[in-house]
Formats: sequence, structure tokens, C-alpha cells
Amino acid sequence: MKRSIKLFSVAFVASIMLTSCFSYTSVVGKGAQGTTKVTKWNHYVLGGLAPVDVSDSKEMAGGAENYTVFTRQSFVNGLIAAITFSIYTPTTTTVTK
Repeated sequence: MKRSIKLFSVAFVASIMLTSCFSYTSVVGKGAQGTTKVTKWNHYVLGGLAPVDVSDSKEMAGGAENYTVFTRQSFVNGLIAAITFSIYTPTTTTVTK
């Protein structure tokens, strides 16, 4: 019994430590020309399979023709996903104009 608890504990700690955050960047036009940033969370359920409320980067840019979109799963997003067992999986989008 003690061996299985120890094995489970080691597997749990390893799974937490081996997770990673992801990010991707999209450049629209010539990219960001300034330092103005707008940040919003995107809301997904079932491990990111079903979007509930996803931000619109074009709307976040506010009519700018040149901007950069950076979408990531931050540590806080990953922590929330881990606490909810990936039932709720948020990401963060930042638009720099």
C-alpha cells in the first residue's frame, strides 16, 4: 500500500513539473508600431476543445492596420486548468499596437 502511494505521489509531482506553457505570435501588417497593449482572456472547456468566449484580435486592435497578436497559456492559466482538471482551460491574448 505504501509503495503504491509513493509511486502515485512521484508520478503526480513529475506530471506537474513536466507541464509547459505554450505561446504563439501573429504579426499583422508591419507588426506593432507602438507599445499600447490590450489583454483579454479566452475561455475554453474540455481541455480547450470547446470555445466558450474567445477574444477577437481585430476588435482588440481598435482599427489599427499594424499590430502583433501574442496568445499564450500563462502559469496562472495553467494553474487554473490544473485545479479544474482541464474542464476549464483559459488562455490569454495580448494585442500590441
